[in-house]
Amino acid sequence: MSVIHVDVVSATEEIYSGEAKCVFAPATMGEIGVYPMHVPLISTLKPGEVRVETDSGMESIFVSGGIIEVQPDVVTIFSDTAIRANDLDESKALEAKQRAEEAMSNAQGDQDLSTTQAALAESLAQLQMITKMRGKKR
Repeated sequence: MSVIHVDVVSATEEIYSGEAKCVFAPATMGEIGVYPMHVPLISTLKPGEVRVETDSGMESIFVSGGIIEVQPDVVTIFSDTAIRANDLDESKALEAKQRAEEAMSNAQGDQDLSTTQAALAESLAQLQMITKMRGKKR
């Protein structure tokens, strides 16, 4: 069976590097699935879950958004923030959500509003992923 090499990189570290059967990512226009020999592609990502399917199972990684670059045998995901699903912190995500909601109510101008909306979307995506992972553990 063909495999594809996957690298998930944050601003501070490499989160994942290895072979995979396929990768699923939250592209801005909807989730995309990438298999070996995929046509070249570059897309922006929204906050959400990147799933990397390997021989040993599914690896879940939260990304705050970013870019995905696809080549026939390599997928590279660049994100300011990338966190393995098991390392997500619910209390930090709830605090970030609360701060973003407060900031939205005090936002002045379009720039403030779009920045706080982005922060809120990121915290909600983290909470959604935490809830999903909790359901898998049962």
